[in-house]
Amino acid sequence: MGRRIVLCISGGIAAYKSLYLIRLFKGAGYDVKVAATANALQFVTPLTIETLSQNRLYCDMFDLNRTLDVEHIALAEWGDAVVVAPATANIIGKYANGIANDAVSTLLLATKRPVFVAPAMNTSMFEDSSVQRNIATLKEKGCLILSPEDGFLACGTTGKGRMQEPEAIFRAVDEHLSQGNEWSGKRVMVTAGPTYEQIDPVRFIGNNSSGLMGFCLAEEAARKGADVTLVAGPTTLTAKHSKIKRIDVRSAQEMYEQCISLAGSQDIMIMAAAVADFTPANPADEKIKKGESGLTLELTKTKDILATIGKGKRDGQTLVGFALETQNEVENAKKKLHAKNADFIVLNSLRTKGAGFQTKTNQVTIFGKDGSEFSSELMDKSEIAALILNTIHAY
Repeated sequence: MGRRIVLCISGGIAAYKSLYLIRLFKGAGYDVKVAATANALQFVTPLTIETLSQNRLYCDMFDLNRTLDVEHIALAEWGDAVVVAPATANIIGKYANGIANDAVSTLLLATKRPVFVAPAMNTSMFEDSSVQRNIATLKEKGCLILSPEDGFLACGTTGKGRMQEPEAIFRAVDEHLSQGNEWSGKRVMVTAGPTYEQIDPVRFIGNNSSGLMGFCLAEEAARKGADVTLVAGPTTLTAKHSKIKRIDVRSAQEMYEQCISLAGSQDIMIMAAAVADFTPANPADEKIKKGESGLTLELTKTKDILATIGKGKRDGQTLVGFALETQNEVENAKKKLHAKNADFIVLNSLRTKGAGFQTKTNQVTIFGKDGSEFSSELMDKSEIAALILNTIHAY
């Protein structure tokens, strides 16, 4: 991606959340440099910041070990965007009124890049007329204000003033910078989650998929500028990016119908859903009563979505399938790659601790039809999503 973020941390308790914000940007491929006030370093340490960002911290305007560049000017010009999180009443006041007496305030007055400000303070402070006036001034300067949320505050009260969560800040910045990027104009279909096959009105056959991997892929594709259609089985997850159109389905048949109707108009199709291979042949209209002799179900095969799309795939389309195996993983994944006429197969293995269903992390091996093969480390699923899409983009 090659994008650069300057993160400014000021002295509020929400500074601890900024560490996770660094991690989110780094995981998405951004280069991150951090400027912090002296008060911010009462909450987070320089060692932690530098370890996470993998860059030197800027916090002392009079550091004799600095480079010959005027550091606040160099940083102001280096970044593609500046993010102030948390933004205290103090730093907001300085920025709004042209006061420059520390590392962060000097940098803010020097930058011409987009500036995102995430206020964080006590409710009474946030509602004070002078703070509101300063925020209005920043809006007039063109700053993008990430309004605080209602919630429990460090002072022990509940009200407006809680800094937005790192994920929300990341999305706002990322969406702003992603406009018109490498996947702009691409149409991408992603499937996610399980399917539920009804036995009767009460019971169903399903699996342990949460849908998180598919949702991460959809978010990443939208972040890259694509118009995304997400066909989702039953899940509690929500799609957050504005460029994602979500279609909810329940059964394998419903997912098949939606995917087949969409496939012809897509540029890239990523089939990450854990679709049931079998469905009850004769689901009951009424609840089946518990009998002494147990229950025998007749199952029939569901339609193979990946194979059907692969058979009709036209030139210029890219098809990505997923394989979850417990034995002969590599052999079975390669067979699936060719049998389904896919361009890539992403292999998950339940043998890897922390990977697969119901986890926030995953470890995959990506097989390309050109014979390429790449294995990832165990990583957050959002990072795995970026890795998969970067592999597709390089294809």
